[in-house]
Amino acid sequence: MFLHSVNLWNLAFYVFMVFMATLGLWDVFFGFEENKCSMSYMFEYPEYQKIELPKKLAKRYPAYELYLYGEGSYAEEHKILPLTGIPVLFLPGNAGSYKQVRSIGSIALRKAEDIDFKYHFDFFSVNFNEELVALYGGSLQKQTKFVHECIKTILKLYKGQEFAPKSVAIIGHSMGGLVARALLTLKNFKHDLINLLITQATPHVAPVMPLDRFITDFYTTVNNYWILNARHINLTTLSVAGGFRDYQVRSGLTFLPKLSHHTSALSVVSSAVPKTWVSTDHLSIVWCKQLQLTTVRAFFDLIDADTKQITQNSKKKLSVLTHHFIRHPSKHFEENPAIISDLTGTSMWVPVKVSKWTYVAYNESEKIYFTFPLENHRKIYTHVYCQSTMLDTNSWIFACINSTSMCQQGVDLSWKAELLPTIKTLTLRLQDYPSLSHLVVYVPSVHGSKFVVDCEFFKKETRSIQLPVTHLFSFGLSSRKVMLNTNGLYYNIELLNFGQIYQAFKINVVSKCSAVKEEITSIYKLHIPWSYEDSLTVAQAPSSTEISLKLHIAQPENDSHVALLKMYTSSDCRYEVTIKTSFSQILGQ
Repeated sequence: MFLHSVNLWNLAFYVFMVFMATLGLWDVFFGFEENKCSMSYMFEYPEYQKIELPKKLAKRYPAYELYLYGEGSYAEEHKILPLTGIPVLFLPGNAGSYKQVRSIGSIALRKAEDIDFKYHFDFFSVNFNEELVALYGGSLQKQTKFVHECIKTILKLYKGQEFAPKSVAIIGHSMGGLVARALLTLKNFKHDLINLLITQATPHVAPVMPLDRFITDFYTTVNNYWILNARHINLTTLSVAGGFRDYQVRSGLTFLPKLSHHTSALSVVSSAVPKTWVSTDHLSIVWCKQLQLTTVRAFFDLIDADTKQITQNSKKKLSVLTHHFIRHPSKHFEENPAIISDLTGTSMWVPVKVSKWTYVAYNESEKIYFTFPLENHRKIYTHVYCQSTMLDTNSWIFACINSTSMCQQGVDLSWKAELLPTIKTLTLRLQDYPSLSHLVVYVPSVHGSKFVVDCEFFKKETRSIQLPVTHLFSFGLSSRKVMLNTNGLYYNIELLNFGQIYQAFKINVVSKCSAVKEEITSIYKLHIPWSYEDSLTVAQAPSSTEISLKLHIAQPENDSHVALLKMYTSSDCRYEVTIKTSFSQILGQ
């Protein structure tokens, strides 16, 4: 009888554990946002021109090939070598196809056509015969050596050209990104053969499934080399993760090691990338139109006008990648932007003395400069916040220095703004700018288009609200909430005690609005200050919006920052924010 009861308890325990594991797996495989990526299409028939390799090389690597991507007239013209563009090499990952290069290759070709081929990129792709290198690592070293030979072969295709490249840029998907990093470990490899490395959903930290010693040894060799030689590695590297939609490679594995003396590496989750703002699964990261457009824009901004190749200036490369992948000010990239701008011309100057101001621009016949004197506001308020629904790339907000009412020249603050899906915003702490006498908002003359500009001064303590997260084992039975009853445009909800991977919560934001005729949009941005893994939710008000709150990277021990829910709200609405533990997502984490 005793043994029978013990067996029943054991059976009940195992059934319970299986049930818990099933809940966790369900969350991993199904508990993410829908695919919001737009498909990238080719405008002409894609062609893959096989590049003839030296006979010895082809004999040594009979299963591998090198291709040049092309479409239409470009493909026809480039069947006759040598080439004249900027070489980019795409490396597919585990079971990946060389044809995956077509999305970014096609978009780059369209961009080159838009500028009449002043510059253009030649996209090459390696055929690794769709080897399963994530399951068996015995081919990884062979792939690495073949890529080295491909780079040398590619550069020879430009021999004799006026602006012949001396290096290539590499895009590596999944394990292809690790193979690219492994190139630096080869004894006879010259580091300056690569000018830029972008990896997509590459597990840099450790293998997803360490099934054999070849994979683990390969990882150990690559990561040890990059850590021990970080001072001497000057390769600008960007790692892009797919976020929670990518259940094959969790984003925590894609973050490159943060070394204090290695400042040329960036790691970001696709949901945080400006103008992308979506999570991608493991395959869609190579064809997601929003992300590929961002990547191509960055490539063209990286071109040096003198050499007609990707710049060798490491500082510029990092600035371009930061501009496109980390924080976009809604301005075209400029290496040395003009900080002082002329504010002269036939324009109206309108003083604004109120602390909260809204202007609706529609069919404006002349330019207007709205000026906000800061002296009196400094005595009462700590910050100023402005936003505009005009999402062009022109400068829109300035500051006068020691002026009475208007100034001929102003400090261009537009570079400090941040682009969001429906608005561009700027927040300034007034004490950081003691020499500024006036804030100036510029409204251009517009015909037929309508946009809204808002500004408000506020005290930090009225807009920063602390919200401790619920206990891990509350199982979603208890919750905590805050009410936003003031008519502000911007709030920071400080999510206290949130910083571990295993934590997971659901946030519910309920907006209730007064009678308004036009559609109201609110933006809720989850900001993680210790890593670039922010995510945005755009909601129409009034509404009830649910947001998942969980992390890819845990908060470092010596980091005192607090995760924030940044709320870009409407003054016509009131908001209620509720947080509770999500047990199923905890199991998923």
